[in-house]
Amino acid sequence: MALFDLFRRPKPGGPEAMRARLEGAMAKRRLRGWNPPLENINALVASGGPRLLARSRELVVTNGYAANACEAFAANLVGDGIKPSSLITNAALRDQVQRLWLAWTDEADADGLTDFYGLQAMVAREMFVAGECFVRMRPRRAEDGLLVPLQLQLLQSEMLPFEKTETEPNGNRIRCGIEFDLIGRRVAYHFRRRHPGDSTDQRVALPETVRVPAEEVLHIYRPIDAGQIRGLPHVAPAMVRLFLLDQYDDAELDRKKTAAMFAGFITKTAPEDPMMGEGKADLDGAAIASLEPGTMQVLLPGEDVKFSSPADVGGGYEAFQYRTLLAVSASLGLPYHLVTGDVRQANYSSLRAELVEFRRRIGQLQHGVIAHQLCRPIWRRWLETAVLSGALDADPVAARSVQWIPPRWDWVDPLKDIQAQVLAMGAGITSRRKVVEATGYDIEEVDRENAADAVRMKELGLTYTSSPGETQGARVTPTSILDPNSPKEDGKAPSTTSEQE
Repeated sequence: MALFDLFRRPKPGGPEAMRARLEGAMAKRRLRGWNPPLENINALVASGGPRLLARSRELVVTNGYAANACEAFAANLVGDGIKPSSLITNAALRDQVQRLWLAWTDEADADGLTDFYGLQAMVAREMFVAGECFVRMRPRRAEDGLLVPLQLQLLQSEMLPFEKTETEPNGNRIRCGIEFDLIGRRVAYHFRRRHPGDSTDQRVALPETVRVPAEEVLHIYRPIDAGQIRGLPHVAPAMVRLFLLDQYDDAELDRKKTAAMFAGFITKTAPEDPMMGEGKADLDGAAIASLEPGTMQVLLPGEDVKFSSPADVGGGYEAFQYRTLLAVSASLGLPYHLVTGDVRQANYSSLRAELVEFRRRIGQLQHGVIAHQLCRPIWRRWLETAVLSGALDADPVAARSVQWIPPRWDWVDPLKDIQAQVLAMGAGITSRRKVVEATGYDIEEVDRENAADAVRMKELGLTYTSSPGETQGARVTPTSILDPNSPKEDGKAPSTTSEQE
């Protein structure tokens, strides 16, 4: 037996061992029908991009789970804004730059509908729905009255035609609407003059597309493959499941509606004989009898009543929904409770484990896509424009250093998380700057506010104390606020009282 096994065992490094290791490349009975084409992602996007985009937009508008997932994605990716913290060492110049930027954010939108951070949220939604968004930087005239003569215009993915693939007379290649030079650099974008699906935008006959230099356009998308030139909708992996699940839900809803209808059918041997409570025949000639509460209907000999009993939804409906939505959530890379709003089976440990992984993925998009592709180029262009227009007296290259602070993450358990941060600072594991920035604020702004609060407290004679031994939910209230006429002892500031909630 041992000799037979030795004879059948594949030789190390032989062809049998190689085939065993490459099971996914086998073409036997189980995998005979699995023959996907070996296509580049750009070819797939060029051929299926328009239809995929149309289905994605319709799904986010009509499907509740897709709409909720889109809002959760945008809210966690940018929140109330990924904001700059200038690293200029000159405190006065830094303060001037920060104040000018904050004032300009209200004027950043070329359409005048939102501010710069609202544009970030719109870009995040477009990334979820279309996989990409284009931002055109529009210089303005001095007479427009802007603090910094620069505004931003968002363009949807449909504005750049997927089918525009050709070669220019100078040798440049246009691929999916993007023009590349001979060494593969982006030199221009060929945008449509109007949205192909907007029937309200009727313009005079002009060339279909207009060439915009690449230095005026930001292409925001997440490349998932090397060499990818256009984005794919973030919702793409879950689109089919969401669409079919929506149809299944509609069918079950109609089933329940039918099951809620109460109907009876009377059979009798002589159909021409009238029946008690029988009314006039309907348009089809069928007799209808009414049934009133508290009525005892007497039937004639040979008559019988049968009631409808449509099939119910069944006990497996909720389990099927749960498993399907779990697969949808995994496809979207979003926690289950953010997609569905269902937290019945959630607890502190499960929520924390789920959110840690989710925040790691979101952080990757924040720094690798939003900050790198959107925020930093706009910051550089804004500095150059501010200096050239005279709104800022600084060297744009020296003032370029900046750190982008993403929105804070809300704590699952605030007491435990804050205590962990305090212990980490005390042990030297992290710095106070990083802890403050993790809350979404600029440490220098927080320090200025704390200093102003300290001066005001001293002027009003207030003293706030806090000790590590205070229980969760305790708050400290100055007695001078409770009773403004309370006397001070020995010229000292009023004492404080701790109230337990």
